[in-house]
This record gives sequence, C-alpha cells and structure tokens, in this order.
Amino acid sequence: MRTFLDSGVLIAAAVGRDRLRRRALRVIENPDRWFYYSPFVALEVLPKAVYHGNTDEAEFYRTYFREATCFGDLDRIYEIASSEAERSGMAAMDALHAAAAHLAKCEQLVTTENPRKPLFRTKLVEVVGLSHLKE
Repeated sequence: MRTFLDSGVLIAAAVGRDRLRRRALRVIENPDRWFYYSPFVALEVLPKAVYHGNTDEAEFYRTYFREATCFGDLDRIYEIASSEAERSGMAAMDALHAAAAHLAKCEQLVTTENPRKPLFRTKLVEVVGLSHLKE
C-alpha cells in the first residue's frame, strides 16, 4: 500500500510516548507499505532535530527519508494544495501533504491529527488517524 506519513507520525515514531510510538513504528515496519514523502515533511522534522542536537532523532528521520520515495514536484503540489485548502478549509501544511500524497498516488495519508480537523475532509487521498489505524 502506497502510504504518506505526515510529520506527526514520524515524530511519534522517533520520540513519541510508548503507545503512540509503538503504533507509528508498526506502520513504518509494515512490509506491505511503500512510503512517500514531500520535501515539506523533511523540512518539518529534520532541521529542528539537528538544531537541537538530537542526533538519534535526526538519524531516524534520515534513515526514513533514504528508504522512502520523495515526491518533489513543488509547483504541482502547490497548485493542488491551494485549491484543496480553499475547498476544505484545511491548514496550509495539511493541504500540501494531502496534495503530495495524491500526486504520489498514495492510498493513505496517515496522520496524528484529530479526526475533526479539516484534513479529514479532503477527497484527494484517504486520511487515516494513527490512533484509529487497523494494522
């Protein structure tokens, strides 16, 4: 299954509390999933870990990004995200993630966001909350 993880899922896997961390790692370690990301996800997680000297966390992200596939057509991501944000009322970064997941032909976007957030209104890709994911 082609899967796009938002930054919250990666943070949960790297440094999250026990239960959430286990859930996130279970998704990442699932051999039936192929992972995609955009440069926006990398920009959300890696620089902060590096800046704060969290070397284990930074290495976790680097490993993930080496093994996942980057969808980096920023013009197309922006074009789709803009109209989707206007249509659904979602925040800019959520719209960018949904657009990138859609363009990468992902079947799911896994998030730590609350299911009441506008991200869950998108029709671009199935959005699944990490805490509600059946693995």
